[in-house]
Amino acid sequence: MAIQWFPGHMNLTRKAIAERVKEIDVVIEVLDARLPGSSSNPLLQELTGHKPRLMVLNKQDLADPARTPLWLDWYNAQSETRAIALDASEPAPTRRLIEACKLLAPQRGGMSRPMRVLICGIPNVGKSTLINSMSGKKQAKTGDEAGITKLEQRIVLADDFYLWDTPGMLWPRIIVEQSGYNLAASGAVGRNAYDEELVALELLCYLQKNYADLLDARYKLELGAERIAALHDDELLEAIGRRRGAMMGGGRVNVQKAAELVLTDFRAAAIGRATLETPHEYTQWLAVGQARDAERQARKEANKARKRPSRERRNAP
Repeated sequence: MAIQWFPGHMNLTRKAIAERVKEIDVVIEVLDARLPGSSSNPLLQELTGHKPRLMVLNKQDLADPARTPLWLDWYNAQSETRAIALDASEPAPTRRLIEACKLLAPQRGGMSRPMRVLICGIPNVGKSTLINSMSGKKQAKTGDEAGITKLEQRIVLADDFYLWDTPGMLWPRIIVEQSGYNLAASGAVGRNAYDEELVALELLCYLQKNYADLLDARYKLELGAERIAALHDDELLEAIGRRRGAMMGGGRVNVQKAAELVLTDFRAAAIGRATLETPHEYTQWLAVGQARDAERQARKEANKARKRPSRERRNAP
């Protein structure tokens, strides 16, 4: 199942970013540290590709502390890119962000050449909460739901440092299937765009292989990590539903309610600190997605080529 979500206001955001980036010195992209590859928007890279980038792995307090350094190294190895990890509750993130931006654009600074920064990211990565923490007051709307911010706004963080905030934006077509599931699990996708049971099953399948001990501790299944890892994902979801009281008549598990419980627990880090991808895994998923997309595009072009002679015959005098 391919997960896609690109409502109308996101197209407006794309146009606004394309216009604003002409006068921007540095682009800050806020990522979810639990899915640092899947939460990086390829459309943003296309729109801002010639600008230095600061990748902020936000919500690091919810992510696996052993995997975050792997992602920082991966992004820092890229050209004109720096990466830092934050969580939105950090008391003074402003200085770290300003210093990182100055390293990327050392020629900017002072009242005559103020630093102009665009901050962007997909929905629900904690960008608005981070901005409020940086500015010391509530300037951006927040909420545990995709699509809260709808308008661009300028925020002054220092006399010579201007920050433009943009609404969260996904991209028109997600070609990496696993990224779609991870984005839905994190809450970056609108609720009407995916099947919660299917997303919960995909999430559990990954957690079984990598964080079975956390599942055992959270849901008190008393099965042990090895047994949990060996269960089929739908068996595990039913076991969680029974343990948490998500039941219907006749002793049947309400799998929809159980799925909602699992997704809520993951988003709140109640399961524990987990990261749903490594740089190596994401690179492999991306290669598969790009190959499939190339095949799809080739089929599309072939269909056009086959239809063209038919149209030409119909239009012939």
